[in-house]
Amino acid sequence: MIHFTCKYDNFELEEKSKYSTWLHSVMEMEGFVPGEVHYVFCSDDYLLAINQQYLNHHDFTDIITFPLSEVDKIVRGEIYISLDRVRENAAINHVTFEKELARVLVHGVLHLVGYEDHSDEEKLIMRSKEDYYINLLAR
Repeated sequence: MIHFTCKYDNFELEEKSKYSTWLHSVMEMEGFVPGEVHYVFCSDDYLLAINQQYLNHHDFTDIITFPLSEVDKIVRGEIYISLDRVRENAAINHVTFEKELARVLVHGVLHLVGYEDHSDEEKLIMRSKEDYYINLLAR
């Protein structure tokens, strides 16, 4: 089950069932069983506090993912998304807010199924996967 909660700006994700179905499909296509995934939409400041407290990082980010699965191949986790960063990144990248939001939604799932983005090579793989799955959503 995928849950969406907003802690900022009275944001309400439209078409929740569409996104839930899509994200479940991503997990299954990656060879995993969908479990409980909680998305929390928040502000830069809210996410910065989490970044500092749990990761000892002191800069803004668009997403933080916490894997919580205790069983291999079952996806469970919490994904925090800064709506401020999504809006800014959409403007910087000349894409719609919805497309950038889809990118971070799937980015979090990709982290939960084991993809990383520390090295340049990992970033290329992650971006390729994001693009592939975003194209599936657009259909």
